[in-house]
Amino acid sequence: MAVFTAVSLDDLHQWIKQFPLGQAVGLEGISSGIDNSNFFLTTETGQYVLTIFENLRFEQLPFYVGLMAHLAARGIPVPAPVANRDGELVVLLHGKPAIIVSRLSGASQLDPQPVHCAEVGCMLARMHLAAQDFSLQQPNLRGLDWWVDTAPAVLPFLNQDEASLLVSEVAFQRDVAGQASYAQLPRGPVHADLFRNNVMFEGERLSGCFDFYFAGVDTWLYDVAVTVNDWCIDLASGELDPARVRALLDAYHAVRPFTATEAEAWQPLLRAGALRFWLSRLYDLHLPRAAELLTPHDPTHFERILRERIAHPAPPLPSSATASAPV
Repeated sequence: MAVFTAVSLDDLHQWIKQFPLGQAVGLEGISSGIDNSNFFLTTETGQYVLTIFENLRFEQLPFYVGLMAHLAARGIPVPAPVANRDGELVVLLHGKPAIIVSRLSGASQLDPQPVHCAEVGCMLARMHLAAQDFSLQQPNLRGLDWWVDTAPAVLPFLNQDEASLLVSEVAFQRDVAGQASYAQLPRGPVHADLFRNNVMFEGERLSGCFDFYFAGVDTWLYDVAVTVNDWCIDLASGELDPARVRALLDAYHAVRPFTATEAEAWQPLLRAGALRFWLSRLYDLHLPRAAELLTPHDPTHFERILRERIAHPAPPLPSSATASAPV
């Protein structure tokens, strides 16, 4: 999240009247993240989050906004979009698509312990199952095709060792995705960005998750890998903490058992999750967009994680000898 499009309370005075929220009385820009303009919005009826989309087009947004509404209706703790008087969830603000969603309670847990990781694993499995019957389809827009297209754009900025790693890993992931077993992996809508700062806790209880604007249809195991690569690591080294890994995977497996095919793909997809965020951070660092509030993330963090996943196998998935792929 960031602020690319400035908004004031005066700007909202007439605009907010189309929503059943009363008048806007407070507005604060959110500086974390890098893709949309986000604000904490206070109205006469409560607290919300206002998002202005900087890159996504109107025709792309029904998937993201509809997925949040779908999950919220099924009891998954996600922000619920607010419709205007015409039933529209996405409306123009300063010439760009915008939405208002409910604001979650709690705070981010930036020093997670196994108990927090177990909560995340359980919620992620519930989310995957709840989204199975979501009717809209959209691929993961930061998946393999994006890696292949984007890697050449950042290669000129890398040293020889970094460039060699990037080229070889993209080739490795293309080979993995081309295998027959890869097509058998269970898939459906995924969050694809479930980092520590996108989940809220009240004590040891998970109270919500948000920021679905990288969501798409992909393998569920990729979503687990992205999550483990953030929640279960030592931030300084990128090394996995076995206790946290086991807590997250066991909790997920208890809700949605892993398959034998997923067990075989686990190590490559951990690498895929690391590659995706290394590449996107390289792109954002070297080819940045202007923003009023913007804090670029350090790409070397995920370079370390990728090298760790290549060098050291992660703890295996829970036994899935008797599990079968969900229909």
